[in-house]
Amino acid sequence: MQSLARGLAVLEAFSDHGSDQTISRLTEHTQLPRSVVVRCLHTLVQLGYLEQQEKSYRPRPRVLRLADAFLSDRSLPAIAQPILEELRDELSESCSLGVLEGDEIIYAARASQSRIMAVSLHVGSRLPAWCTSMGRVLLASLPVEQREALVPSCLAALTPNTQTDRRELLKEITAVARQGYAVVDQELELGLRSIAVPVVDKLGVTVAALNAGTNAFDRSADELLDTFLPVLRAGAVKLSRLAP
Repeated sequence: MQSLARGLAVLEAFSDHGSDQTISRLTEHTQLPRSVVVRCLHTLVQLGYLEQQEKSYRPRPRVLRLADAFLSDRSLPAIAQPILEELRDELSESCSLGVLEGDEIIYAARASQSRIMAVSLHVGSRLPAWCTSMGRVLLASLPVEQREALVPSCLAALTPNTQTDRRELLKEITAVARQGYAVVDQELELGLRSIAVPVVDKLGVTVAALNAGTNAFDRSADELLDTFLPVLRAGAVKLSRLAP
């Protein structure tokens, strides 16, 4: 179904590159022939997923229907939401549920605590897996060969604390697999410290990660291990028991 794959690639480009796109930009983003992009856009407009405004296109509310199954009241994110809110209230920090898609994590559910951070996170946000606590937990759950394939060969220094040595990072992820949690200390953003634990299904397979993020000036790394880790683990166990 090549035409379906191409249509989805065009639709996903709006998520990756912004809600207002021209034919030229979509051709560049998707690497598809211009004529293919034009046909995909025409179909998506006719189906009500996009609208055209002069030379640009933007998504319409109908695209939300594509997420209904994932976000239904029996899905993992829906079940996780009240648990995340309980964790947020207990820890007084934002808590999130993330899943792995390729080499990125996607925020599937989130209970926010008011904080001033440069990184604005919400359901649907994507971040590189290798430099986030949830991402490292999810990478650690994979077979070694698959894990290594998802870690970039060149690691960008997002802050002075970012681990840019690929060999050392892979060692850290191996340690995460052994200890059952990951702490990322100001590697994604200065001032942001986070800790994550795995969420497993009834067969013991890791299906998501649960994390809490905090201001590094308010909470020490030791506090994350002493106070946050037991609370997150309890929340992950509760979620695992309720998960479909």
